[in-house]
Amino acid sequence: MAGHLITTNKSGAKAHFALSLLAGLAWLLLLPVPAKSEPYTLTNEWTVDLDSESDSAPAVGTDGTIYVGTWKGLLWALNPNGSRKWVFQAHNEIRTAPAVGSDGTVYFGCRDRRLYAVRADGQMRWEFLTGGWVDSSPALAHDGTVYFGSWDKNFYALNADGTKRWQFTTPGEIVSSPAIGADGAIYFGSHDRKFYALAPDGRKKWEFATGGPILSSPALNRDQCLYFTSVDGCLYALNLDGSLRWRLHTGGITESSPVIGRDGTIYVTVLPYLWAINPDGTKKWGRQPEGDYTPVQATPLVIADGTIVHFFNGFLWNAGAEPPAQWTYCLSRYGYGSPAAGPTGTLYTPDPTKAMGRGFSALRNSVPLARTPWPRFRGNARNTGNVLDLGVDGGS
Repeated sequence: MAGHLITTNKSGAKAHFALSLLAGLAWLLLLPVPAKSEPYTLTNEWTVDLDSESDSAPAVGTDGTIYVGTWKGLLWALNPNGSRKWVFQAHNEIRTAPAVGSDGTVYFGCRDRRLYAVRADGQMRWEFLTGGWVDSSPALAHDGTVYFGSWDKNFYALNADGTKRWQFTTPGEIVSSPAIGADGAIYFGSHDRKFYALAPDGRKKWEFATGGPILSSPALNRDQCLYFTSVDGCLYALNLDGSLRWRLHTGGITESSPVIGRDGTIYVTVLPYLWAINPDGTKKWGRQPEGDYTPVQATPLVIADGTIVHFFNGFLWNAGAEPPAQWTYCLSRYGYGSPAAGPTGTLYTPDPTKAMGRGFSALRNSVPLARTPWPRFRGNARNTGNVLDLGVDGGS
């Protein structure tokens, strides 16, 4: 077979390519433009009427029971489906976050000047009377010791049976909730403008002076350092020997406490804003509300996808490094109580939009608490304030 030469018309090929490209572009122009992603509203799974307002930060026990206090002095125990397990009556407002021991005992402070221990069945185990309101949430050591402060300017250590082990007096009232380190050291702040570290036997290890009262509670970054805020408008990072690592002026003067994210980022509410701070103390970013500049007292919550759950402009919502939020839930207003996350991610929070301001709601969410050094107020789901519990109750 005789061979033959195949030739190409180059100019025709180029024209064909250009027409094909134009046709493709025209087709793209006809495709619908994706709408800007808008946050969705979380589904309310159930709401309970607490018969009182609440700004207590809920605790979640290992069996899923939810515990929360109210302004009428009621400590509620709720089953995961929202049904009432039991209610314990104290004698004044409960502003503390209840803490759940390993045996199911629930500890909480009250403005009747007492710290209570309540059994898992709702019966009182013991009570301890102080000389002032108890707004400092208890921290639970693994040897059974319970630590907390009082408006009577004393910091208390109680034995497991409710008897006093020791007390440490400061020149100012104590509303800061303590945190327990891996070596058993106890950390807390006072209205006397100082931050304290005590040994388990009550001896003072060190103190650190700030420029204002300390209302917030510390976040422990394992055995590296700790973070807390002062009414002097600064966020502090201290090494565990009491030396200053860094200080960042934020201007914040609320009780909101810092939490720690997956990459070591520190999150704290600064008046109405949410700030993210790098581990070296530099500001990473801030979220600014639109139209609502009400200071937020509640502490943020870090969940496992790395986003932050916090109160903002009358809503509970979550934020990442970039807006917009993934979801929101209208709360109309908010107080001091930070939300809790159950083992499957369900969020529990006082809900003033329900039951004439007395509601407490479970919000459907599938992302559990983050496993970080200190992802929420009191460090873990049971609110023990103990760094050794983080691997069990959220955190690693």
